[in-house]
Parts: sequence; structure tokens; C-alpha cells
Amino acid sequence: MTMAYFWETTGSIKKGVGFKHFDGTHIFWLVILALTVAICSYCYRRCGEIGRKRFRFTVAGLIFADEIAKWIMLLSTGLWTMNYLPFHLCTINIFVIAVHIFKPYKVLDNFLYMICIPGALAALAFPSWTKLPILNFMHIHSSTIHILLALYPIMLTVGGDIKPRARQIWKSLVMLVCMAIPAVVVNTLTAGTKTPTNYMFLAKAQAPLTVFEDLFGNHLWGFPILIAAILIVMYVPIEIYRYAIKKRAADRR
Repeated sequence: MTMAYFWETTGSIKKGVGFKHFDGTHIFWLVILALTVAICSYCYRRCGEIGRKRFRFTVAGLIFADEIAKWIMLLSTGLWTMNYLPFHLCTINIFVIAVHIFKPYKVLDNFLYMICIPGALAALAFPSWTKLPILNFMHIHSSTIHILLALYPIMLTVGGDIKPRARQIWKSLVMLVCMAIPAVVVNTLTAGTKTPTNYMFLAKAQAPLTVFEDLFGNHLWGFPILIAAILIVMYVPIEIYRYAIKKRAADRR
């Protein structure tokens, strides 16, 4: 391993020095994700109100520090491009968390549960930074920021502070559509330029959306299919559990 490529980005690095999906490097980060989420969620659940507040602000602070460090690196090295504007879904979730730590509205609870968790986990399962070796700033940043973005809502859900409700789904979908509008605008405006953007992967397929491009000829078909699958996985077990608890309580009366 060498530090020669530490300050490169996916747009500047040469080919052949990165990693592959589910190789040793990728598995390493997935193990870090699992351990971090398991340990922090366990500790958060056992904390009192003050401890939980400190935990939330610590994780949120690490997220903000990680993102600020990225901007400092990109601007200082002259490697910043239009691709780093805050229109990626995970970057948007940073702003959602920034609001949530001060005003934990129910709609934000549901958005973080429904959008942020699967979004961050999908990014870690199918990273778009495979061109970069492990000894690279943007590789480390991309891995750690997505781990932290997954950790924050998972930790709060395990601790019972986030209580996802199926009736809030439509509000989260409206928020998602509203956030996608500027992404589409920027993608359209930069199409055909030297630095075309692909915010929210709406302009170009990224794994696992490439599967739907191969099947249907357009990766955009994958969004409604994946969203429906995510809703089933994220909400059906919870709603069944709630129904069972209510039925059990009613039977005891």
C-alpha cells in the first residue's frame, strides 16, 4: 500500500488502484459498520436522557466534521467540481440530521428511518468510490460518513426515540420528491459538460440500479421497485408487531 494517491478523487485518480465490491477492503468496512452500529446502539439504549443527548450530538458532530473536512480537502487541492454540491441523497441527510438534533419532528424521524437508513446502507453495500484505494482521503471519508449516517437513525430507532409509523410514509415520499427536483435540474444543466453530475443517480445507473437498466433499458424503473421493497421490509414487520401487541392487550381486558 502507498500514500501516493491519498489526495486523489474518483475523477482524478488513475485506473487500477482501487478495490472491488465485496473484496477484502470492502468487507473490512462492512465489519466496521456492523460493529459500530451494534456497540453504539447497545450503549445508546442503556443511556439516560442526558447521555442520549450527548450521544446524538457526538455522532452528529462527527458527521459534520467529516463533511467539512471533505470540503476543505477538495477546495485546498483544487479538486472540487460540480459533483460535490449538496444534492446527493446522503449529503441531504446531513442537513436533515442537523435539523433533527435540535427539532426531532415526527416527519424527520420517519424520513431518517425510511430514507437515510436504507440509503446509507445501500451506499456501503454498493460503494461508488471503488476507484479509490483504502489509503485515500475520499475513500476513508466516503466510508466513514456513510457509517455515521446509518448509525444515527439506527441508534435512535433501537433506543426507541425514533418510532416509525406507516401513516407518515407519504410525507417522507413528498420530501424525497422535493429533494429530487433540484438534483434533476442540476443533472440536466450539466449534461454534456466536462463535469456532468449524477445526483441521486438519476442521470446514470449505479449498482444496484444497473440491474434494472439491463432488464428494462432504463435504470429509473428501479426506483419505484426498490422503494416498494424498502417499504415492505422497513414497515411490515413493525406494523405486524404493533398489531400483535394491541391484540394481546385487548385480549387481556
